[in-house]
Amino acid sequence: QVQLVESGGGSVQAGGSLRLSCAASGYSYNYKYMAWFRQAPGKEREGVASTHSRGDPTYYADSVKGRFTISRDTVQNMVYLQMNSLKPEDTAVYYCAAVVSRWIIGSELAPNSYDVWGQGTQVTVSS
Repeated sequence: QVQLVESGGGSVQAGGSLRLSCAASGYSYNYKYMAWFRQAPGKEREGVASTHSRGDPTYYADSVKGRFTISRDTVQNMVYLQMNSLKPEDTAVYYCAAVVSRWIIGSELAPNSYDVWGQGTQVTVSS
């Protein structure tokens, strides 16, 4: 059974940093893409960052460019999201997601491109 488990969420003041981790299991090979999404109360789920199985290229939402960095450890089958200079508007539940084997060129940050989802981890940024 394929499974993604997020960790690393929490509460932080504006300007602070957090690092999210996602552990993938149940699949013998590296996922084609892994990504982070977020959903704030009353808002749609949005793509934050995505990376191909090789760890390159990477894709970012405009709102997080220069502040967030996605990275992969293909040996451990992990994906990380380093979040710096956090803002109150970054407050959301953050989800890890993966595409098993398809190409999703042009849709790397579209939620409906992804096959597997984690349960989410809360990130709260206070002003």
